[in-house]
Amino acid sequence: MRGAMTAPLAPTDLDDAGFSQFLKEHPNVVLDLWAPWCVPCKRISPILDELAGEYAGRVAVAKVNADENPQTMTRYGVMGLPAILVFQGGKRVDQISGFMPKPALKERFDRALGL
Repeated sequence: MRGAMTAPLAPTDLDDAGFSQFLKEHPNVVLDLWAPWCVPCKRISPILDELAGEYAGRVAVAKVNADENPQTMTRYGVMGLPAILVFQGGKRVDQISGFMPKPALKERFDRALGL
C-alpha cells in the first residue's frame, strides 16, 4: 500500500470503483451508504459533514449512493439504509444501521478506530 493520503476535510462522493480505491488510500474510513429517497439518510448527512471536519484529516468520510452503486451494498451485505460502515486498514471494524445522533456516532467511530 502506498503512503496514506491525508483524509479530506469534507465527505467525498464516490461510486463503487472509486470507493475501492479510496479504501486503499486512507487508513481510517467511514462510509455512508445512502439513497435520495431515504429520510434518515438526509438527517444523518449533515452530521457526517460536521464529523469529517472535526476529524481533521484523521478519518476520511465517503458517501456512496446505494441506488446508483449497488455493488458496494452487496459486497458488504447491507440490507437497509442508511448504513454507516467503519473501516480501519481496509477492514470493516463496525457497521451502524439507521439514524444515530452525532454524539453516539462519534463515540462508535472513536471506539472502532481507536481514536
